[in-house]
Amino acid sequence: MDPKLREVSQGLERFKAAFVRSDFDTCTKLLSQLKVLLTEFRSLPPLFEDSPNAVHELTIARDIYEHAVVLSVKTEDQDAFERDFFQLKPYYTDTGGRLPPSPQEYPILGLNLLRLLVQNRIAEFHTELELLSATALENACIKHAVELEQSFMEGAYNRVLSARQTVPHETYVYFMDLLAKTVRDEIAGCSEKAYDYLSINDAQHMLLFSSDQELFEYIKEEHPEWEIKNGHVFFQRAKESAPCKEIPSLQLINQTLSYARELERIV
Repeated sequence: MDPKLREVSQGLERFKAAFVRSDFDTCTKLLSQLKVLLTEFRSLPPLFEDSPNAVHELTIARDIYEHAVVLSVKTEDQDAFERDFFQLKPYYTDTGGRLPPSPQEYPILGLNLLRLLVQNRIAEFHTELELLSATALENACIKHAVELEQSFMEGAYNRVLSARQTVPHETYVYFMDLLAKTVRDEIAGCSEKAYDYLSINDAQHMLLFSSDQELFEYIKEEHPEWEIKNGHVFFQRAKESAPCKEIPSLQLINQTLSYARELERIV
């Protein structure tokens, strides 16, 4: 085996061993070293030069970046996820059949769709979806993300939260927890605008919590401006603390009349 390829293979084995024992600090250090070593392989994207070890080099590089994506989920680093995913993506789209399919491809593509949904990047979500093949769209991991997006857009938040119990891959739990928080924040924002107060029972059901204690912890961490009193949750303090912005109505009227005069001159 080529000495450089052997060095990368041994580094990857050490990375996997550290990953199994959840030593993510060591994984991060080893990953940085592996990425530097990969720059010496000219068979990798974007060059794709032919060499006797090209297939082996592409395979091991794809394996490294797949592990990097999963590591970013374990360390809850969304920026690292995005970087590593875009480094990995050419191995799925541009290898032209030189590599056998990876069993991690669809779980990772679905994970990226879920990330875009959590970050409310809906346009990018649909762009990525359009690039997938018909076979990919039938995969359970991709379907899971698509169904979540549909439920989210329909406002069927109970389906979004219950979907955490049926995730197709254990790495999805992190983003599902973030999505649950996004959903609850959306409901909370609407609730404090629509109501002066709610009973604790109604607030619990509306925010989709299974117990009063979960509701109280959420209020303490996310909405300390809400007040719990006499069996009710009062939003009035939040409304009073929100600054009222004055609308410059006279300025807007003058601007509109000015635009109308300019249009009249043009016509």
